[in-house]
Amino acid sequence: MTSTSHSGQLYPLDGRRAWAVWAAAIAVYVLAVFHRTSLGVAGLEAADRFGISSSQLSTFTIVQVFVYAAMQLPVGALLDRYGSKKLLGIGLTLLTAAQLGFAFVHSFPAALVCRVLLGIGDAMVFISVLRLVALWFSPRRTPMVTQLTGVLGQIGAFASAGPLAAALDRFGWTPSYAVAASFGVVTGVALVVLVKDSPYADRRRDELRLRAVARTLRSAWLVPGTRLGLWSHFTSQFAANMFTMLWGFPFLVAGEGLSPATASILLMAMVITTVVSSPVIGTLTMRYPFSRSTLVLWIVAAAVVAWTVVLIWPGRAPLWLLVALVVVIAVGGPGSMIGFDLARTFNPPTRLGSASGIVNTGGFVATLTAVALVGVVLDHVAPAGPSTWDVDSFRIAMTVQYPVWALGIVQVLRYRHRSRRAMLEADPEAYAAMQAGRSVTFH
Repeated sequence: MTSTSHSGQLYPLDGRRAWAVWAAAIAVYVLAVFHRTSLGVAGLEAADRFGISSSQLSTFTIVQVFVYAAMQLPVGALLDRYGSKKLLGIGLTLLTAAQLGFAFVHSFPAALVCRVLLGIGDAMVFISVLRLVALWFSPRRTPMVTQLTGVLGQIGAFASAGPLAAALDRFGWTPSYAVAASFGVVTGVALVVLVKDSPYADRRRDELRLRAVARTLRSAWLVPGTRLGLWSHFTSQFAANMFTMLWGFPFLVAGEGLSPATASILLMAMVITTVVSSPVIGTLTMRYPFSRSTLVLWIVAAAVVAWTVVLIWPGRAPLWLLVALVVVIAVGGPGSMIGFDLARTFNPPTRLGSASGIVNTGGFVATLTAVALVGVVLDHVAPAGPSTWDVDSFRIAMTVQYPVWALGIVQVLRYRHRSRRAMLEADPEAYAAMQAGRSVTFH
């Protein structure tokens, strides 16, 4: 077991200033989640506004998620160099500009540019917040605050599933997205006033130089626990992401025959499930640190079973079954946060940004893959476009999730074994402490 001592501590860990910093950062994250998922309830309107096919519609999310995932490694390295506050400010500015542009453009290429900017801005937010959590809170409390971060971020998803859907129906595209973009100004004020990068006067992370970026990333990548975190995130998150970011609303409305209002309620039910289940996942993560990857596998297994029942159900699934589906897959969001806790356990503070960036890449690469494959399959089985989507076309398209799950499960099992073996060989005392349920850091 290792610990790091810091000189010149200016603020106590877990204190009021820590919670104020976290609250301001969370406001940025909530807005980022809102912007990230805002297309989820507007897919059908977007197809009509831009006159696009299924694959082109999925391209919006593919581009956004691809940019997000591709930016994780450089953003993680820049985070270790420049700190959370600067990256949160840049990210918030890009998110605001992207959504404001999206409100007014009418062409497909221009809209794609907006999604690129949104993906870049979004990529800078979450791992910046996680770094603040890791620095401002004690190791024992970090897993729960990390889960709470995910919970409160879902307020943004709730707002996009409910209020934004209602605003689009009542006020139309441009006013709804323009007003949504304006919230970035208020959030930016809170960021400038309240957020401080670290409670310590020791600024060793600022001593990192750009020439050390590749070395830092390589060091984080070579740790088996980092890759276990990546594959845990990859496997548990993508089903919920794919559903909320693009294909869930069309699946429920065009495929399962629900009204838009009922579909919005189900998407909001996913948010509620995330809020309710996150403290449970966080508690289990703290109490059973040795079994975190096992918890991930159980969460994934439940999602596989739920989707299988829905897809083999003859005709359209009953409402109760669709409710069960969205509840089960929503738990994958809090489950994916376990990946960041694994990265925190096996990496020192000086490369937490890089390790978190690597982990965060996982779920969004899986999401990108699933979103793209669903669009390709829909174009193949329903080439005439959204007007011809039905339950049978979605039944075929949604099966693309299974190979993604299979790959992730194999890799989780593989790197769980490697991580445990490396820890046992290097520090038997820390290994035994983790088995006994104590929170440790190992690096």
